[in-house]
Amino acid sequence: MQTIIITGASDGIGAASARQLKAKGHNVVLVGRSQQKTENLAKEIDASFHLADYSRLTDVRRLASELRQYDRIDVLANNAGGIMGKRELTENGFEKTFQVNHLAPFLLTKLLMEQLIACRAKVIQTSSAAANAFGKRFNVTDLNNERSYSPQTAYGYGKLENILFTRELDRRYRASGISTVAFHPGVVRSSFASDTTHFMKFVYHTPIKYLLTISPEKSARRLSALAEGKPGVDWNLGEVYSNGKPMSVAFKDDGTVARELWERSEQFLNTELSK
Repeated sequence: MQTIIITGASDGIGAASARQLKAKGHNVVLVGRSQQKTENLAKEIDASFHLADYSRLTDVRRLASELRQYDRIDVLANNAGGIMGKRELTENGFEKTFQVNHLAPFLLTKLLMEQLIACRAKVIQTSSAAANAFGKRFNVTDLNNERSYSPQTAYGYGKLENILFTRELDRRYRASGISTVAFHPGVVRSSFASDTTHFMKFVYHTPIKYLLTISPEKSARRLSALAEGKPGVDWNLGEVYSNGKPMSVAFKDDGTVARELWERSEQFLNTELSK
């Protein structure tokens, strides 16, 4: 039995994967933004739950403190994320898409690192093929998306950042026992894109979604397989997968950009904390 923390667990693939993994006997810990949805799921599957809004970094720091109560963390599934509407800054001063999709899970992972290393944990990032569709022109010097903002490009950059974070986390901490992987869940039938006015909202929230999307249960099996899989045997460390197979990434990086993303993220957090 593993202790598996799933963020973004109140809906969609997070909730579906929580149900699947709990049914297999794992100790599942839910993290969600919606109190009602998260609490309802926790009661349904008899699981612990915690609340956090990733647009507030104080929530992330509090969440990390709460999660340290568990004796073990065998899997951290950084699944929370989303596509936004018009460009806006969070109360912390960061562009919301960047913070919710990358900076908040980056912070959570960093704050839990001591425990993750002690447990030789698996860290899973829910990325997206949007990294290829919209992330090709990613500029690590413009993480706050100040130049030519659009919801889809900011989201694509965020999903690419998930992949780059996975690679750099592997480079820095594989020798310490951390196993990390990212995956594309497919276009999932859920409440995703509810906060945007972009075309993606039409895909996810009108009847056409049944033609263009897959069920959360089907997609969740991809997350569950990674959570239960054996690193280095069932999947390769530092890799990104789509439908169980390695996914090609259009943005080419020899590791330099991934390293700079990590360093800039740390600088942002240090600056924000010192205010």
